Amino acid sequence: MSRGVVVTGGSRGIGAAIAGAFRDLGDDVVALSSADVDLADPESIARAVSAAVDALGRIDVLVNNAGLVEYGSVADTSYEQWQSLWRRTFAVNVFGAADMSYCVARHMVERGVRGRIVNVGSRGAFRGEPDMPAYGASKAALHSMGQSLAVALAPHGIAVASVAPGFVATDRVADLVTDEVRRQSPFGRVATPEEVAAAVVYLASREAEWASGAVLDLNGASHLRT
Repeated sequence: MSRGVVVTGGSRGIGAAIAGAFRDLGDDVVALSSADVDLADPESIARAVSAAVDALGRIDVLVNNAGLVEYGSVADTSYEQWQSLWRRTFAVNVFGAADMSYCVARHMVERGVRGRIVNVGSRGAFRGEPDMPAYGASKAALHSMGQSLAVALAPHGIAVASVAPGFVATDRVADLVTDEVRRQSPFGRVATPEEVAAAVVYLASREAEWASGAVLDLNGASHLRT
């Protein structure tokens, strides 16, 4: 039986690979882009989820993939820029993902769907992001939110997990993937979007219920947590 899947940030890069992987399984997918939903606007999110339910019939899987990445360190950012950067980043990466999760989870609970929510976080939540600290902090918050929801939603049969990729070969970061970055991993390369998609598909599977609450590192041993 095909599932209804919603992927935010699904028009390019990792999101497009995730959407494609679910379609390859025969699932019905709504891949949301910034043209479809403003993740900084709670009302836009509610409308997008309602439209996805209408299109799919029901939502079995939500993938919170969309994320805002902006550079701005203490050394090269004015106080006004700093405040604006942090608020923009958290509005999308944390509050937007939280609102998406709320709207979809309520749909799942009300319809008795034993669903899955998978968050695309980042290695930066653990390794640190000195040039984009707001991004790293927002992904740490996303991981924590996922773990809280995992506990809250388990009685409803809904599992929640996260993946934490390192660098991934996408157009958005192509100019940042230098030889030095590749050498961070002992494999001498960065991840492909398809490798991240494969992990997301697993965590969204019926067999992965016991992985609820997990944060899966996908960084090619470039950063090892203890």
